[in-house]
Amino acid sequence: MRILHTADWHFGKTLEGRSRMEEQAAFVDELVRLADEQQADLILMAGDVYDSVNPPAIAEQLFYEATARLTEKGRPLIVIAGNHDQPERISSASPLVRGRGIHLLGVPEAAGLNIYVPRTEETAIIAPLSYPSEARLNELLTEENEENAVRRAYSERVGRLMRQLGAGFRQDTVNLAMSHIYVLGGVETDSERPIQVGGAYTVDPSALDTGAQYTALGHLHRAQAVKGNGMIRYSGSPLAYSFSEAGQAKSVTMLDITPGQAPQMEEVFLTSGRPLVRWKAKNGLTEVYQWLEEGRDPNAFIDLEISLVEALSMSDIQTLRKACGGIVNIRPVYAQMETQEQLSERAQLPVHELFRKFYERQTGGAVPEDRLIELFLELIDGEDTIAASDSSVHHDFEG
Repeated sequence: MRILHTADWHFGKTLEGRSRMEEQAAFVDELVRLADEQQADLILMAGDVYDSVNPPAIAEQLFYEATARLTEKGRPLIVIAGNHDQPERISSASPLVRGRGIHLLGVPEAAGLNIYVPRTEETAIIAPLSYPSEARLNELLTEENEENAVRRAYSERVGRLMRQLGAGFRQDTVNLAMSHIYVLGGVETDSERPIQVGGAYTVDPSALDTGAQYTALGHLHRAQAVKGNGMIRYSGSPLAYSFSEAGQAKSVTMLDITPGQAPQMEEVFLTSGRPLVRWKAKNGLTEVYQWLEEGRDPNAFIDLEISLVEALSMSDIQTLRKACGGIVNIRPVYAQMETQEQLSERAQLPVHELFRKFYERQTGGAVPEDRLIELFLELIDGEDTIAASDSSVHHDFEG
């Protein structure tokens, strides 16, 4: 059975007021084409269909067009609500589309889904857990306020739900789980709305130990695997939604799964969507204009940081924006500001790291041996207390 895993579409999301709908529509075109070319038997969409609980009508229209196109050849589609989605909005069309093999799940379900795939004559049993907040579960997980206690209670509750949903897993079926949660160890970016209070809504990977051959996750926008039993993976978002995602390759996940066997996974990279890039012009406006003349990153959204001596005028800003419509942010950095930031950063470093940086600067990049660092620490320790020496070394190195 061939399974396509995707998530975090965030239809309706903008970038500093700039619409992404054209890019999102191009992604739908690409996804439909990939589903056909890859001969997907089943599609899992692991939450965050929209970017808000009240998306614009054009975003809803795009979603329904996507579901219709993805399933027009008879392949089933399972969609769960994420933390950005309004659960009832996701599931409201269920009576109209369930007959087409489209399963829209808003709130956590009580049982798994059985999906028969005629091409392989196999059955997939799916444990689908929509974003399980306390509010959506309609229960208080613990009366304690301490973060670790809340985290344990949340992980345990998610684990019980996942095991309940996967109770029907069998040796002769393709066993799948899916959810929209933050699993401990995952790498976040700025564009995900936090679903944990502190670390309280963090799920331990052991909670996903359900016997599933593959667990399809949503929420984190960087495609990544999660350590745990079985194969657990975030597919990531199809577009870069913040400059913290600059340079990330976006993808969907394709799987070949046979009952009782380990999945075969392939990351299929996407081409739709404008790249997000960061420019750091250390040589001021002249360098920026040179890059623009060269046609650097012609189709990208740009976060521009310029090192300057004099203040950037409104005329300069308008000229830059006229020269390149892709410039989203313009952030001037002045020499004095850079020096203060560097001093502040250095002040936070331990003594041995300061010595390492000093040695590398003095030798043109050589790395000091561990024994040399130990001798240096012994030397300053012999002169005074480590704390006093720390202050002295910071002062000397910063000079």
